[in-house]
Amino acid sequence: MFHHPQFDPVAVSLGPLAIHWYGLMYVVGFVGAWWLSRVRAARLGLTKDQVGDIIFYGALGVVLGGRIGYAIFYGWEQVLANPLWIFKVWEGGMSFHGGLIGVLIASLLYARRHQLTFFQLTDFIAPMVPIGLGAGRLGNFINQELPGRVTDVAWGMVYPLYGPEPRHPSELYEFALEGVVLFCILWSVSQTPRRRGLISGLFLICYGAFRFFVEFFRRPDPQLGFIAFDWLTMGQLLCVPMLLLGAVLVVWSRRQNVDDARSSSQV
Repeated sequence: MFHHPQFDPVAVSLGPLAIHWYGLMYVVGFVGAWWLSRVRAARLGLTKDQVGDIIFYGALGVVLGGRIGYAIFYGWEQVLANPLWIFKVWEGGMSFHGGLIGVLIASLLYARRHQLTFFQLTDFIAPMVPIGLGAGRLGNFINQELPGRVTDVAWGMVYPLYGPEPRHPSELYEFALEGVVLFCILWSVSQTPRRRGLISGLFLICYGAFRFFVEFFRRPDPQLGFIAFDWLTMGQLLCVPMLLLGAVLVVWSRRQNVDDARSSSQV
């Protein structure tokens, strides 16, 4: 049995200014995606300066979509009780699925502006997303957020904020699967010629499967509990359309042109 290290959630204090680890994880995700995008910019015929626009669009999609998605999927009662609550971002509450929708909308707008096809852009972006996902899960772990269910496994961890019972360190499971493994899969596929839409489809399938699996070890959201069958969580429910859409994309991609990873794409 292990005990949570109980990190100080504040990484740096500069007088009245406090920089939290969770905020730094967002920075790590965006900077990592920016750097990797610059390395791969030629694949879409983009300049390295244009990459900054992609990250800006993506950041807006993540933040706005993540917050609005959380309000709709997990905090609707709070919104109805106090509509201004949605602006209280300092109280926490971000949804990956909402952020994904936000990024897809931002990608559509960016693709139209730069005369790219939508799936050219999403295939380009997908391998960078696990960097932010992995960093975000480490931020959750540092803050003792989204802990696992009570367990008796040897690596169970006691989270002081949730009582003396050992729990699955589900944030670390998600870091490993949604961050490390997902990145390795998408990165390796992106290095070879592949049909357009394949990487986007693989992202949806792999993330959906990993998240659905880890939800069996993760503590259900206390304000919602189980959605159905005494085991289905909101996170799992939101992964179902991801899995279905991902499968459709993979099948659809078999009839598309091959995008050669070794050369810039042309519309």
